Amino acid sequence: MAAEEGNVQEPEPMHRRQFLNTSWKILGFGLVVQAGWTTYDLLRPPESAGFGGLVDAGSVADYTQEGAVQYFLDGRFYVTMYQGGLRALYQKCPHLGCRIPFCQTSEQFECPCHGSMYNVIGEYLAGPTPRGMDRFPITISGDRVFVDTSTVVLGPERGELTGPSQPSGPSCVSEGSSGESSTGSSDQSPGATP
Repeated sequence: MAAEEGNVQEPEPMHRRQFLNTSWKILGFGLVVQAGWTTYDLLRPPESAGFGGLVDAGSVADYTQEGAVQYFLDGRFYVTMYQGGLRALYQKCPHLGCRIPFCQTSEQFECPCHGSMYNVIGEYLAGPTPRGMDRFPITISGDRVFVDTSTVVLGPERGELTGPSQPSGPSCVSEGSSGESSTGSSDQSPGATP
């Protein structure tokens, strides 16, 4: 038995080169796993809760006032109420893509870039834009309003006018909206050119 004990070899200590080779293999394997996980995340993103997905636009009770306009930053749209109907209007101007703010005094959408104007339901009134404001589909589920920002519906053609056509007050966009300084009077109509 004593002879057998002498044949048992002690494990060799790991040399520096073996340690580095093993470490690099483990790190490389970890990198491949991380790259696979990242690729999976990129190819299967979670459903969007903002622009590009379904956005909760509040309760139906929030839209009882005629002419009401609410802006939703996360969805990049306005919800307007006119004659009992709700519309979700894309904030982007069909002309060159500027963000169109709603003017409280004129109760119209007025593009500050090139002067295009739209009524409260996004129909074309004036300016160089080719059509009315683009829209998103609206769904009412229970008492909640949902807007599908993954589908853009082209706005109405020029000449289609079922909403108000006259401003309620002065325009928010000055005469020199296309980059010139504003020096003229402010009593011109929104569609007038300087």
